[in-house]
Amino acid sequence: MTSEEWDEFLGHFERRKLALGDCGRAYGTDCAHEHACVRCPVLIIHASERPRLVEIRDNLVSRILEAESEGWLGEVEGLQSSLSHANEKLAQLDAQINRKQESVDLGIPAFREIVARATGVAAPPEPS
Repeated sequence: MTSEEWDEFLGHFERRKLALGDCGRAYGTDCAHEHACVRCPVLIIHASERPRLVEIRDNLVSRILEAESEGWLGEVEGLQSSLSHANEKLAQLDAQINRKQESVDLGIPAFREIVARATGVAAPPEPS
């Protein structure tokens, strides 16, 4: 690998850092959503950016109201799509945050379960 190829490879990961988190697209692929990241399924939103995502969602609601009052039907359609995706991302992020805050009871193994594992190992056959 040449130094130029290596620089390009490292640069790909630097360019994946976005305002809301990281772009999860594979190395060597272009952005299929023309950097409309709220609509992109491979956007990985950082939990710390939740307030920013809420702000984006609220802004989309305001823009939809303006577009409806002005009769910009094409604009309404595109903004509603973005709003739907922003709401989905927000729900996914909230679910992720909640999962991280929940404790998981792994239980304590009973003595009979521990013994069963220890004695379940077959002894090597006796030489004849």
